[in-house]
Amino acid sequence: MELRQLQYFVKAAETMNFTEAAAAVFITQSTLSQQIKQLEEELGMLLFDRIGKHVRITEAGHIFLTHARKILNDVQRSKQAISELQNATTGELNLGVSYAFTSLLLPALAPFSTKYPGIKIFITYGNPEELEKKLRLAELDMILAFHNESDDEDLEMQELFSSSVVMVVAKINPLAKLDKISLEELAKQDLILPGKGFSSREFINELFNRKKIVPNIKIELNDVHSLLALVENGHWATILNEKALIGWNKVVAVPIESKEIKRQSYILWQKGVYRKRAAILFIEELMRVMEITDGQ
Repeated sequence: MELRQLQYFVKAAETMNFTEAAAAVFITQSTLSQQIKQLEEELGMLLFDRIGKHVRITEAGHIFLTHARKILNDVQRSKQAISELQNATTGELNLGVSYAFTSLLLPALAPFSTKYPGIKIFITYGNPEELEKKLRLAELDMILAFHNESDDEDLEMQELFSSSVVMVVAKINPLAKLDKISLEELAKQDLILPGKGFSSREFINELFNRKKIVPNIKIELNDVHSLLALVENGHWATILNEKALIGWNKVVAVPIESKEIKRQSYILWQKGVYRKRAAILFIEELMRVMEITDGQ
């Protein structure tokens, strides 16, 4: 079994078309078909059903695809590790970020890119569950997210910071003058909230459900930037982690009366996997920017 055979197989599985797959890896269709056939003979099972000019992946093919992708990712990571030994300031960083981290992440990107122009950054936004799946598949190097403690043995959670959950309104909103607000009063306001499926939304729902309160939700959005832009220029209120407000100078955070109103953020790593030098350098830059922000 050779790496190139795995590469051909994965590309064929992704395209479900031997002609397209062959073109993508710069070989002829006959060569690709021959290599996959050799792979099938070695495994003793068909990876594809050939139906006329069409192919369809088999059950065995689905199982093998997961392992083939992991092998190829591991090889790529190994090459990256060796490359970093030669030059610690080059390479790629695949970063997963939950939506609430947008305001915190952006101030760190420009100085990091200036310091390390040889490192290319790929950022993937999503909810923690989606991002964890990508991390386990080695599609991400690490995740930044507000999260609950995890019992997953394959993930390592490094504490980053804790952040209060607050009501957010525009400075021109009369509610901005409040020292604090109760959940009952907050529920009566015209609310814009993160969309369902966001970890922050699930946390908010739990706060209201405990007291059997039904909030007055007017708008739901799956983009924190758009959400804050609406709040900044309107009469609405929202509920967010206080750290999400970094850089938003026209809004005010008002504390909510509740005992369990803080959330913990983490850096999530796949346990036992080599940590890229680029990832470690980025965390150092992020922590530096956070210290500057907290000191202001």
